[in-house]
Amino acid sequence: MIKKILLVLLVMYSTSLIAQTPLILPQREQAKVIDDILDDRLKNVLPRVMRREGIDMWIVISREYNEDPVIETLLPATWMAARRTTMLIMFDRGTDKEMELLAVSRYDVGKLFKRSWDPDHQPDQWAQLAKIVDDRNPRKIGINKSAHFGHADGLSANDYDELLKVLDKKFHPHIVSAERVAIGWLETRSEKEMILYPQICRIAHTVIQEGFSDKVIQPGVTTTEDVAWWYRERIKELKLDTWFHPSVSIQRNEPDAILTKRIQPLVIMPGDLLHVDFGITYLRLNTDTQQHAYILKAGETDAPEYLRKALNRGNKLQDLLVRNFAQGKSGNQILAETRKQAIDQGMTPSIYTHPIGYHGHAAGPTIGLWDMQKGVPVQGDYPMYHHTAYSIELNVTVYIIEWKKEIQIKLEEDGYFDEAGFRYIDGRQTELIVIPKAEKINKP
Repeated sequence: MIKKILLVLLVMYSTSLIAQTPLILPQREQAKVIDDILDDRLKNVLPRVMRREGIDMWIVISREYNEDPVIETLLPATWMAARRTTMLIMFDRGTDKEMELLAVSRYDVGKLFKRSWDPDHQPDQWAQLAKIVDDRNPRKIGINKSAHFGHADGLSANDYDELLKVLDKKFHPHIVSAERVAIGWLETRSEKEMILYPQICRIAHTVIQEGFSDKVIQPGVTTTEDVAWWYRERIKELKLDTWFHPSVSIQRNEPDAILTKRIQPLVIMPGDLLHVDFGITYLRLNTDTQQHAYILKAGETDAPEYLRKALNRGNKLQDLLVRNFAQGKSGNQILAETRKQAIDQGMTPSIYTHPIGYHGHAAGPTIGLWDMQKGVPVQGDYPMYHHTAYSIELNVTVYIIEWKKEIQIKLEEDGYFDEAGFRYIDGRQTELIVIPKAEKINKP
C-alpha cells in the first residue's frame, strides 16, 4: 500500500514539474494530512488556548446546514459538515492529564472525539449532554456566543435556549463566552501547519504568474474578466478551492474619467498596469494575494522605472507595518503606529491587514479596514499573539508625473508571526511581473 502511495506521489510530482506547479496531493492523501494536523492540534494547540483563557470546558453545538464556523475545523476530513445535531465537548482534566474529547453522538467523531451517548439507554441527546456536564462539574463552560466576532458566535439561539433548559441551574453562572478560545483555536498555527503553508502559498503565487503571462493574455483581445475567469477555471483544474472570486483590474496612462467610461470589462492593452486579487483553499488553509503586472509596449524590455519605484513604495509600507508587530499589541496600536510613520515619510497609506488561516478573513486582530483608518472598535482592540498568520493587505497612493495622475499600488502577501518576528510565508512581490517575459523579446 505504501509503495502504491509513493508511486502516485511520484507521478503527481513529475506532472507538477512539467506544469511548473508545486505538488498538489490527491484527495485521499489530503484527507490523511488534514486528519493528522487536526489530531496534533487537539493535543497541542487546544489545551494551551483553553488554559490561557481559563476555560476548562468548551461545548460546540452545530446543526446540519446551520454550521458553526468553528465546527468544520474540529471535524475529520471525510465529514463535510455537521450531521443532525453535532455536539462536541472539550474538557480540561488538569495540566497533568490529556484533554477529554467527547462526542455526544451515536459514533466517534474522528479519532479523538469519543462516542459518549447510547440512545438505547438515554434517548434524549440533550439530557445526555447535561449529564456529562454534571458529572464533570466544570468551573467555566465556554460556548460560542459573541457580540462582535462572527467566528465565535456560531451557537444558534435555539440551541442556546435548549442548553440553558437542560443544564442544572447551578451551572448557569458558569456559562461564559468562549470568544477568546474560539479565536485562539482558529488563529493559532501549529508547527505542522507551518511546514505545509509555504507550499500552499507557492501554489497561489505560481498560478498568479501563470495567469499573468502571454499564455493567458493577448493584449488587444483579452479582457480583465477573461483573466479572472481563467483563474477560477485553473483553480478547479488543479482540484483546489477558492474562498472568493478572483478580480483583475487595470490602471493606465489616461484620465480616470475616460477609463471608467470605457466598455466594461476592459480590454488589456500594452502599457497597462494590471492588478489581481486571488486566493485558494488547500488542506483547510487559505491564501490571499494581490500582485501587479505590466504589459510591455513595443520596444520595452521592462516596466518603466516610475512604476518600479511605485512598487518599491508599496514594499516600504509593508516593511513599516510588519516591523510594528509585537505580541500583546492590538491591531489598532499597530495601525496607528504604522500610519504615523508612513505619513511622516511622505506616504499616503491605507492599511487593511487581516489574519489568515482556516478562513480567508480569519479570526484575530483586525489591523485597519479600508474605510476605518483611525481604528476598528473591538476587533481592532484584540491583541496579537505569536504563532499567527496574516495577509499583509494595504495600498499606497503614488503620483505618476508621466501619467499626470495618482495610481494605487495595492499589495497583499501572507506572512507568519512568532517569537523570531515576522516573515513572509513564501516571499513577496518586489518586482513587477512583465508580460511577455523580457527574455522572450528578441533584442536587435
